[in-house]
Amino acid sequence: MITKENRNETMKKYGKKAGDSGGTEVQIALLTERIKHISDHLKSNKKDHATQVGLLRLVGQRRRLLAYLKKKDLPAYGTLVKQLDLRK
Repeated sequence: MITKENRNETMKKYGKKAGDSGGTEVQIALLTERIKHISDHLKSNKKDHATQVGLLRLVGQRRRLLAYLKKKDLPAYGTLVKQLDLRK
């Protein structure tokens, strides 16, 4: 589970200023953490279809945010993708 401490640490790492929770980079990083957590859950609970649908929704949301960031700020997009290890 994503704890409050993990969330605050992610906001500090990817935010542009203290308390930045709504920035695109922060939102993508938080979604990535949730996606990783849910993926681990689905490895052991293969028949949890409701969670699988939620995972697909989160992946789509992250994809849209990444497309927005790529359009608005290409250098920030490149560094974020490297930091989060999203593309190979």
